Amino acid sequence: MMEEKEKKDLYILGIESSCDETAAAVVKNGRQVLSNVISSQIDIHTIYGGVVPEIASRLHCENINGVIRLALKEAGMDFSGIDAIAVTYGPGLVGALLVGVSEAKALAYALGKPLVGVHHIEGHVAANFLEYPELEPPFVCLIVSGGHTHLVIVRDYGSFEIIGRSQDDAAGEAYDKVARAVGLGYPGGPKVDRAAREGNPYAIVFPKGEVRDHPYDFTFSGLKSAVLNHINKAHMTGEEINVADLTASFQYTVVEALVSRTIDCAKAYGFHKVAMAGGVSANSALRKAMQEACEKNGMSCYYPAPVFCTDNAAMIAAAGYYEYLKGSRAGTDLNAVPNLKLGER
Repeated sequence: MMEEKEKKDLYILGIESSCDETAAAVVKNGRQVLSNVISSQIDIHTIYGGVVPEIASRLHCENINGVIRLALKEAGMDFSGIDAIAVTYGPGLVGALLVGVSEAKALAYALGKPLVGVHHIEGHVAANFLEYPELEPPFVCLIVSGGHTHLVIVRDYGSFEIIGRSQDDAAGEAYDKVARAVGLGYPGGPKVDRAAREGNPYAIVFPKGEVRDHPYDFTFSGLKSAVLNHINKAHMTGEEINVADLTASFQYTVVEALVSRTIDCAKAYGFHKVAMAGGVSANSALRKAMQEACEKNGMSCYYPAPVFCTDNAAMIAAAGYYEYLKGSRAGTDLNAVPNLKLGER
């Protein structure tokens, strides 16, 4: 009996430019990161207290060719060894997305390589595959970032069922607004996380928002308003604000909402694998609380290394690999879709 022919390795070049990181990566077979190059613009946007879309787009234009060359060099490859090019085409800032999409289309056309369009949030979920070779769908995933808070069932690679979502602010957006209000600045998430480590999470009781008749949905606008009201009241009465206690209490409330709904969802739908994705999944308190809750309930907990939680191209290449295997291909008419919804193509 003839031995089955060995499966060919596939090398995907990923390109990411949805916001303020210009990134390129080479990933083998959707799991092995050969290179992951990120050119961050945080220092520049910090001056303005947030991302300035026009500046982000211009810097992407300046950086993208060099980032791709470096990603290939670090992987020990050239374009001839690349099997396909995967690029984020939404959601994100339209000008920023267009830089990556235009670059990917030009390369695919010039090199005669297949082009795969990748949903940015699907990329965040796929970051878990880079960290855990054993992880396979289906599983429950909490997607939590500056623009999105979703609770989904990952039915298969690239196949999602949305169970819950934020009805207003995303968790990461609330972090940024609270950080700005207490003078911590941008980016808010990491700075609140660091400040909260020195505080008492039970010092201030903030409202835990719930959405009636939607047990797996989230709401953070009421919490954000309560924090701002607390700050304003302190200013009016001359009371000193304990930033450590305030941020710790705020973070405790956010984390409790995220973890409790995720665990409840996994129980209700009969899943024993729980993953997290997105920039806020790098939060130390959230990772610790989710890990403890999963252990308590006999569930496995997965979350990527911090470098794969924030925007990067390795996750785009990983998601692109599975889209490629399904036969997904994009043409030269691929365009940026800034408001692309999860599950849309």
